[in-house]
Amino acid sequence: MNKKWQIYETDTNKVEKLKKEYKINTLLATILVNRGIDSEEKIKKFLEPTRQDFYDPYLMKDMEIAVERIIKAIERGEKVIIYGDYDVDGITSTTVLKKFLKDLGLEVSYYIPNRLNEGYGLNKNAIEKIVNEGFSLMITVDCGISGIEEIDYANSLGLEVIVTDHHEPGEILPKALAVIDNKRKDSTYPFRDLAGVGVAFKVCQALGIRLELKEEAYLKYLDIVCVGTISDIVPLVDENRVITKLGLLLVKQTKNIGLKSIINSSGYSKIDSNTISFGVAPRINACGRMGKAEEALELLLSTDIYKVNELTKKLNEHNRERQEIEKAIYESAIKKIEEKHLDENRTIIVGGENWHHGVIGIVSSKITDMYFKPSILLCFEDEIGKGSGRSIPGFDLHQALTKCQDTLEKFGGHSMAVGITIRKDELEKFSKEFEKVAEEEKIEEIVPVLNIDSKIELDFVDKDVIESLKKLEPFGEANKMPIFAFKNLRIDSIRALSEGKHLKLTLKEDNRIINAIGFNMGKLAEEYRIGDKIDVAGVLEINTFNGVDNLQINIKDIMKSI
Repeated sequence: MNKKWQIYETDTNKVEKLKKEYKINTLLATILVNRGIDSEEKIKKFLEPTRQDFYDPYLMKDMEIAVERIIKAIERGEKVIIYGDYDVDGITSTTVLKKFLKDLGLEVSYYIPNRLNEGYGLNKNAIEKIVNEGFSLMITVDCGISGIEEIDYANSLGLEVIVTDHHEPGEILPKALAVIDNKRKDSTYPFRDLAGVGVAFKVCQALGIRLELKEEAYLKYLDIVCVGTISDIVPLVDENRVITKLGLLLVKQTKNIGLKSIINSSGYSKIDSNTISFGVAPRINACGRMGKAEEALELLLSTDIYKVNELTKKLNEHNRERQEIEKAIYESAIKKIEEKHLDENRTIIVGGENWHHGVIGIVSSKITDMYFKPSILLCFEDEIGKGSGRSIPGFDLHQALTKCQDTLEKFGGHSMAVGITIRKDELEKFSKEFEKVAEEEKIEEIVPVLNIDSKIELDFVDKDVIESLKKLEPFGEANKMPIFAFKNLRIDSIRALSEGKHLKLTLKEDNRIINAIGFNMGKLAEEYRIGDKIDVAGVLEINTFNGVDNLQINIKDIMKSI
């Protein structure tokens, strides 16, 4: 599908000013200006954040109440439990808070719900079990804000609850002792987009300040906080930028032997945001997806190298199993889509018997990327289907479901991702209603937009320029790797790689030649010929092979020059 290239209209005066004041090249200055990082304060915080750039945790609503209650629990030696989530954010949140409270002399337990049997968030059976085991205080991490009934139930049983979360609250807040969530409507905290682990970290920071501890007492956990923040795909700006920029420095020399073991087993030689996103996160998430989240948590908590080695093997095995299941479901889904011509609809809804709950969200995401259409994948067991959906920018998936809720048992999520439960006999009716909503929204008029930082010439590209872009790391949500447009390049060579899957080219401008790679673009080798003039949008990178560095364009889109 053709993408709309949207090239920033850069303020050249600001670019020149930044170049002179900060002694940086044109490309780096252009990107900073395009992203609104154009004042001394913003530039310093973005390029060289320090521990002084953290906001005061006591600006968070209910932080004072939470800190006082936790200190009381420490003084009394109470039985305290952390209730977390089974994804990377939840696992890292639990790890950080448990380790920090242990440093303060409080041995706390944890409870992670099983994704396959219990699903996300608080549940009454778990709360009853926690109460029966004699716990007097429960601290939620990365969950709890939507647990209105469950927290009422905990209160009725005499269990006090502190909620720490980062998800959007409903119209009313749970009646917990304290509710720490910057998305509260009455929040005055300067930054609302912390991950769950970021909120847990702020609780540790607040405790550290109250107990007059050295900053290192909580800052030493920034490696784990960084992993959870990058993995949860929250915007890597403002305080998240401080967490991840400083945290990656600690990840490189981490004393957490579990984290070190995962990184080593992932095969990544360089530690950056990609290592976390594609090496660490999938392995931890695989545990939750396969119903084994506690193994990932034990790995990050363990100080026993032999146990760590065994758990690392298990994580890698769970990840391999997840990949195999995901591949099988994907192939099955694509076959159903093609046989029933579902790709001709505005939306894609496809289901299968006994598909694995834990991986259908990933497959839905791939199908949405492939067809650029909202998709919902359903796994049916008996007469009930449970599903995950992913959307495209410009189509609010959660809002669309509210218009079809008469056909659903339950649903939840946000504009880009949802989970649903539906009866099999309602599927046809739901599909028609959902398709009608997409028609009313004129979804076929939505064109994918590729945001491009700048149009540049090949002569401008060298190793030093590409190296300078590393100052923008870590990359992630709201701080994407910069994409550049190159126009009127001549194809010098072209071929498909990996059995036709990928596209490999050399591109020429005047006497300058550069390599280019297009992942999952192998079919285009049949559409283009040597000598064709093309426009390319892509990321600049240095590809190292056999000890030799080569400049390369990682292609994100390609079209014939006009």
